Amino acid sequence: MPYILGIETSCDETAAAIVARDGEVLSSIVASQAATHGKYGGVVPELASREHLRAITPVVREAMRQAHASWADLAAVAATSGPGLVGSLLVGLTYAKSICAVRRLPLIGVNHLEGHIHAVVLDARKSGAVIEFPALALVASGGHTHLFLWPGGERYQLLGKTRDDAAGEAYDKVAKLLGFGYPGGPVLDSLAPHGDPDAIPLPLARMKGNPLDFSFSGLKTAVLRWVQSRQMESEIAARRELLRRNPRPSPEEWLRVTPPATLNVIAAFQRVVIEELLKRVERAAEQTGARSVIISGGVACNAGLRAAARSGRLSCPAFFPTPHLSTDNAAMIAAAAWPRLERREFDDLSLKAQANLALA
Repeated sequence: MPYILGIETSCDETAAAIVARDGEVLSSIVASQAATHGKYGGVVPELASREHLRAITPVVREAMRQAHASWADLAAVAATSGPGLVGSLLVGLTYAKSICAVRRLPLIGVNHLEGHIHAVVLDARKSGAVIEFPALALVASGGHTHLFLWPGGERYQLLGKTRDDAAGEAYDKVAKLLGFGYPGGPVLDSLAPHGDPDAIPLPLARMKGNPLDFSFSGLKTAVLRWVQSRQMESEIAARRELLRRNPRPSPEEWLRVTPPATLNVIAAFQRVVIEELLKRVERAAEQTGARSVIISGGVACNAGLRAAARSGRLSCPAFFPTPHLSTDNAAMIAAAAWPRLERREFDDLSLKAQANLALA
């Protein structure tokens, strides 16, 4: 059975995977740069590119080794061509081009957002679940918050997108503001159940124009104003000291340095983010008659979002990828490439990395 080698380097994770035609993931290797960027409170593009250069060869070799695959087993090489950090994209795309040139393999450039959508399809196929079309696809991550209508096939219609911060970016910025470090989304998600989501009134976005667009900058600013109105310097310093001593504190350790008022604002913040996301999904489902909802991207790991989407408030079933396939990975890139391989739709070696590549 032929395989596709997928390569993903759109931001701060170097990933490679081998995926078979039937959707079986034979290997999926991800080298995270969280430790590199954590000290800066976010991704530094120049450092990300440098780390990709260091990691790309061993990551691809390990993916091939774990899959017990040889170059002769490959039918194509797929790589993310955008959107993302252009320096990071160039590393993975250039590496893929080199393999294709030397091994005389077809090159398939994949849109990162389409990869996230196919991550859900990959998991659904494995579990035997059926995604009915038309479907809504919400891609929510640190760099993207996009809502698409997916009639099926390879066509997508953009219904709404963020006008400022992405949902995951808002999580990371609020976590940094409160002294929880980077990446902050998983920490806030783990602490939110310990607070009262209704104790602190935080605003929902008031949108003019497209009602399916998203905005999280006002929510982030509201949390900033709440912090500024309180004497929190010693509390934030205690959390930063905890991070200095232990780069990965447990939820129990975080709770010891996080008083009830801060837990309440975290819970309120998470409640509003989830409401902003699902409110637009609900509205879009009513307008389009969607029969399924796909939620993918790093924010799809959020336990609160998963529970709310599956609580019965949506008019159609919601599908999530497993946590490993929610964050950036190369299995989703290879999975998205398979339909193009079967149609013999290839890219030549002049394919460019595009930081703002649109899916629709």
